[in-house]
Amino acid sequence: MSVWQLVAVGLVILLGLVGVLAPGVPGQAIVWAAVLWWALTDMTPTAWGVLIGATALMLLNQALRPLLPPRRPDESGAPRRTLVIGGVAAIAGFFAVPVVGGVLGYVGAVFGAERLRLGSAGAGWASVRSVMRATGYAVLVELFACLLVAGAWLGAVLWG
Repeated sequence: MSVWQLVAVGLVILLGLVGVLAPGVPGQAIVWAAVLWWALTDMTPTAWGVLIGATALMLLNQALRPLLPPRRPDESGAPRRTLVIGGVAAIAGFFAVPVVGGVLGYVGAVFGAERLRLGSAGAGWASVRSVMRATGYAVLVELFACLLVAGAWLGAVLWG
């Protein structure tokens, strides 16, 4: 597989990660489709292993979806900008501090944005709790699954 194809697959995965944060965009399907594209053009056992793992993880995520509270961003009381900042920080945090950085990035960025907006730490934490109840858990679970797939793909490309 050429470098340009790998860059294109990486950009599609990134698009899918951002799509997880946007309501109505099938971010999870985009991430999976990018891994499928890579596996069909790479044809190595590692690529197929990543695809199988990604498929299993995405199916598990779909099975867990009904157990999580539905996304209701308007009920959180936080502006959409705060949720986007949290999502971008989760993506960056996942790669800066593998695995746990995604959750820390999301919660930390939402707290920081809300603290600045509301003016106090207590109000910031209250807003974080509200955001997590309204959208956070559903977004975090889906984003975490997609980040794990993205990390597995990146690891396979770099070290596989």
